[in-house]
Amino acid sequence: MANTASARKRVRQTAKRTLRNKARKSRIKTFIRKVEAALGANDPVAARAAFAAAEPEIRRGVSKGVLHLNTASRKISRLAQRIKALDLAAAAKAPEA
Repeated sequence: MANTASARKRVRQTAKRTLRNKARKSRIKTFIRKVEAALGANDPVAARAAFAAAEPEIRRGVSKGVLHLNTASRKISRLAQRIKALDLAAAAKAPEA
């Protein structure tokens, strides 16, 4: 256990920061799950809307130090790729007017 006042304070700060970061990561994962649910339901409109909400949340995770920049970029890129593929599949299925 921490013996000095400064060490006890560091323990308190770390615990607070850990809870905050855990909440942020959980929030980001929830937004990503919403995009993946819309992709699974083959709903391009809902997927785009969910992605529009998720992207800033993922980028905010980078600015807060919860995610690495390359990790966030990779996640955003892969989600965007899947949405684009869904859009193209929906456009190919749609009858031409």
